[in-house]
Parts: sequence; structure tokens; C-alpha cells
Amino acid sequence: MSKTVALTGATGFIGRILIARLVASGWKVRALARQIPSNQDFSFVEWIHGDLDCEGALCELVSGTETVIHCAGAIRGKSWDDFFRTNVTGTRNILQAASGALSCSRFLFISSLVAREPHLSWYARSKFEAEQLIPEFSGLASAIFRPAAVYGPGDKAMQPFFQAMRYGILPVPGNPGNRFGLIYVDDMVAAIHNWLEAGQSVKGTYEIDDGTPGGYDYTSIAALAEQALGRPVYRFQIPLGGICILARFNLWLAHFLNYAPILTPGKVMEFQHPDWTCDISSLQKELAIWSPVTKLETVLPLLVRM
Repeated sequence: MSKTVALTGATGFIGRILIARLVASGWKVRALARQIPSNQDFSFVEWIHGDLDCEGALCELVSGTETVIHCAGAIRGKSWDDFFRTNVTGTRNILQAASGALSCSRFLFISSLVAREPHLSWYARSKFEAEQLIPEFSGLASAIFRPAAVYGPGDKAMQPFFQAMRYGILPVPGNPGNRFGLIYVDDMVAAIHNWLEAGQSVKGTYEIDDGTPGGYDYTSIAALAEQALGRPVYRFQIPLGGICILARFNLWLAHFLNYAPILTPGKVMEFQHPDWTCDISSLQKELAIWSPVTKLETVLPLLVRM
């Protein structure tokens, strides 16, 4: 009988690539979705219609599965309640369903590196508070992955930066010297897959990036883009006052027009933080066969031209 894994966030950026990796390695995937994809590429997935608020759907999702990989989460919102409802309450709901399933013994939570600075934003706080729920469910062998910025084809968050570099401009929303980690989506998926194959021994919280010593800053990325394009790429530092005003206006407009914004004062605080680099040595020690293989300079020519 094939092994079965339950997956939330299956239709997202990471989830879509993870599904293909899991199926290729012999896992049967049962996935939760509000809208079940009609794409034939997902025909090999057992889809459960529902969301993280639906107790019945979550129980159906985890029934008979060995492991839950929880990728779903809100990355945008106009209030703390928007993030709390999905990232905290939703995580508690899936943990309760998993702990109540006799077959389920493992749980992997895909959090975010910003969870280590929960005071910065609603998003960071919600991810941190969701992580704090894990120890309450001691019957599950659980791990938390805190990735730095995940990028690659299909990513909408960093696509504007890559597109701007195509025209010779790199927008800089923070201090040009701020350092941050990056990880290519295939390497992120490989880490998840290797955790899954490693068994119950890998527990704890792990930060993940591509292992570049000291990470990146905007100067180094501009230099890499110049090499990829063969022409100058100029850093354009967005004035802090201007981006703060824009973020506050965007948040006000979101309340008025009822949409979920990505640019908020909290997101500006995340941009201003000086150090989003990682130490991946502990994860490499636990996942002996995993190591990031893709550096930004390798794929930047493709991403800039997409």
C-alpha cells in the first residue's frame, strides 16, 4: 500500500511543486483546497474540498494518513484578525485533526523566518504564535521549517524585483546594506521531501536558506544581475518616508475597498530589518542527504527574462 501524506496549501507556489515531487517518489497525496483544480497535472491527487475552518474537511484530509505537511497560510491581510484566523486558528485546527487521527504520527509546519521577530508585523506575530501551538500536541513528532524568501518560476512576491532588473533597476525598500537569505523553490521542496523520508527522528525548528555565507544584500544582487544581463543595473532606494506613507494609505484603502493588502506598515518593518540570514548547519546535520544546490546567480538569467 502506498504511503499517504496530507497537504495544506497544495495550490500555492510551494505546494504545486511539492505535489509533483511527492508523487514522483511514490507518495499518495491527499490535499485540501477551497477550489479543486481542473488542471490534469493534479489528477493524481485526492482532493478534499474545504479550508482550515472546516472540521469535517480536515478530519477527512488526515484520515488514514501518516504525515501532515502544513503549508497553507495567509501572507496578506488588512487586520490582525485576518492573520490570526488563518495562521493561528487554522494551524490549531489542523493540529487537532492530525492528533485525533490514529494513523497520523508526524507533522511538518512550514512557517517563516520572520517568526523570529514577531514584533515586526501581524504576519510575523501570527507565524510565531502558530509555532507556539506545536508543543501542545506532543503526540505528534513535529518539526518547523522557517524558510527565508522562497523564489523561483511562479513566485509572485519577488517577481516585480526580477522584472524591474530586466529594465536596469533594482528597487531597494530598505537599507541597501540589509542582509537576507534566499532559497530556490526546488531546494525548499527537496528539504521537505527529505524530512518526510527521514522518519520521526527529525524534530525541532530549522531555518532554511541557500547556504550563501552571510546571505545577500541589494548591492550583491545588483552585481549578479549585471553579470546576467551584461549591462548596468542601478539600485533605486525607495525613500523610507514615502514607502511608509504608501503602506498606511494602502492599509486604509484595503479597509475601504475590502481587499487584503501585501504592503502594510508591518511589511515595511520587515523590509527594514537588517538581518534575515540563516544558519542551515543544524538542518544539514539532521538531513544528511540534503543540501541546497541552486544559487541565485545560476537561475537569475532565467528569472530576469521571464
